[in-house]
Order: sequence, then C-alpha cells, then structure tokens
Amino acid sequence: MADFYKTLGVEKGATDEEIKKAYRKLAHKYHPDKAGGDEEKFKEINEAYQVLSDKTKRSQYDQFGQTFNGASGSGAGGGFEGFGGFGQGGFGGFSGASGWEDVFSDIFGGGRSGFHQEVGRDIQMDVEITFEEMVSGVKKDIKLYKNIKCDVCNGQGGAPGSREETCPDCKGSGRIRKAVRTILGTIAQESTCDRCKGRGKIYSEKCKKCKGEGVYRDERNISIDIPAGIDSGQTISVRGEGEAGKQGAPSGDLFVTVHIKNHPKFTRNDDDIISQESISFSQAVLGDKIEVATIEGKVSMKIPDGTQSGEIFRIRNMGVPHLRGGGRGHHLVKINVIIPKKISHKEKELITQLRNLEK
Repeated sequence: MADFYKTLGVEKGATDEEIKKAYRKLAHKYHPDKAGGDEEKFKEINEAYQVLSDKTKRSQYDQFGQTFNGASGSGAGGGFEGFGGFGQGGFGGFSGASGWEDVFSDIFGGGRSGFHQEVGRDIQMDVEITFEEMVSGVKKDIKLYKNIKCDVCNGQGGAPGSREETCPDCKGSGRIRKAVRTILGTIAQESTCDRCKGRGKIYSEKCKKCKGEGVYRDERNISIDIPAGIDSGQTISVRGEGEAGKQGAPSGDLFVTVHIKNHPKFTRNDDDIISQESISFSQAVLGDKIEVATIEGKVSMKIPDGTQSGEIFRIRNMGVPHLRGGGRGHHLVKINVIIPKKISHKEKELITQLRNLEK
C-alpha cells in the first residue's frame, strides 16, 4: 500500500486544511480531463485524500500503517456512502469527504453550471532596436501569424442568418457529466461539453470561413510604440493583440521584449551615456577644446589644464530620456591621455628640460 502522506506530499502531522490544500493542488494537476492529466495518479491522490480527510480512517491508518484496509468500508472504495443519483443534481453526499464538490468546482472553472470562456492565448515575441532608437523612441511594425477573430460571423462561429439551438449533447447546460469506475468505487466526473464548448447553444449552421471556431489563422500587421528610455530586456504589453479567443471569447495579450543593439561608441549606465575621448600629453598639460561625439551630434568641450588620464567630464542633459517622468540623464566623457611610444630628438630634449625644472 502506498504511503498516503507521501502521495499528497504532506507531513504526517499535517492539518486538515494542509491536506485539503495539497489535494486541491494535485487534483488540478492530474485530473484526466485536463491537459497533461494522469488518470492513475489521480486515482492514487483520491484514495489518499479519502483516508486522510476522514478523522476516523486517518486515525486507523496512523495506527495500523501499511496494514490499513479501510476498516469499516466495503470493497476497494470503503467509506463512500450515498453516491447514487448524481444524475439529478449532485454528488449524493460523500461520507467524510468535505470540500470534494468545491475541488471539482475549482478544476472545472467555476462550478457545474455557467459558461466558462477560453480566453485566447498570449503571444510573446522579441524585437531589436538600435541605440539611437532607444534614445529617441520608435514605432515598430510587427507581423504576426495568429488566430484572428472571424469577420464573417463576428467570432461567434455561426453562419450569418443561422439560428441558435440548444446543444443536444449537454441539453443546454454546457457540461457533460459521466460516471467513472475507479478503485474507490464509482466517481462522477464533469467536464465542459466538447460540442458547444460550454455555451449550451450551437448554431444550426457553422460559419464556412472559420468552420464554427469563430477564429481563423492569418497574418496581422500591428504597430507598437516603444518609448524613449526603455532598457534592454524590458517587456511591453499590448492588450488584446494575442490570439483571438474562440467563439467570442476575449483575445489574449501580446508581450514584446525589447533588445537594444550595442553601439560602437556609446554605452549606457542607467540614464547616462558614456563615451571615451583621447587627448595628447600636451593637451592634458596645457588644456584645450575638443569635439565630442554625442547622441545629438558633435559638441565642443573644454579640457582644463592638468587633466589626468581617466578623468570624467559631464555634459548635462545629453543622456537617455527618463522612461518615467521628464528630463534625461547626462553624457559622461572619460578622458584617456595618450603617451607617445616614440618621440623625436627635439621632443626628448624639451621633455628632459621639463623634468629638470621639476627638480
């Protein structure tokens, strides 16, 4: 016999609420009617829950361990009582299985009645922009191949002029209920009606363009605004531009992750732009004015006398615009002083004289 506590993934001293929570989570994951479900695993989870959720059975299980056989139950599913009549409005009552109906309500999306629309899937994609486009902001045209709302039936799935009829499979409830025999006995399972997709209604004639789905696949061009100052790796969401939902359900969203190309001269630190400029030894000693390339074009910058290699100068308000709020960062220029490897005889004499003066 399996270890029921291990099956539910709880400790032996777990509270009733912890056991119920663990069961709900696993039932969601492994229910046979869900994508990726596992019927055998679901049966094991149910069996464990039926024992551990009942104080008497749990006490007997804790006492007798692996020799526990359900004590007072009859058959493999000992402990299920009054399970008849589920076809007329319920599960007939489970002995010691509190919360069972709530669990099924959660699994099937809001209970045994009501129309649960399946929202269209989200779409995730990447787009690359230049450093300059990051600074100025840009509008990008994107081509998507996705489910699009049918323009003939307006996404409803019925041919124009066709009438709505009660679904013959679910009799208008939108749900299909069936009895399944398990090691626990007979269990009632409920799922969304495949024919009407939970609407309870079908059309007398399907739309020919979308074949009753309410959507069809095609290319769609959209434009997205990428704001100035966005950082690499940030994602923009566009509501309703994902896959269209079937039979009138809402569309999903589009998520665009932005990547910024490296610039040959500029790098970014927060909202500051950083570049490097090289000057001669004489410019560093005597000072000068140099032209500096910025994102806005070339500007003149003063180099004071005595400038050291590695020193950083700031050009105000020439950096990246703040993504939230006005203003922008600065342009930071790092100075590299070039020391010549080879000098003329005259230059060597002058530098020697300078060195002697420093003594």
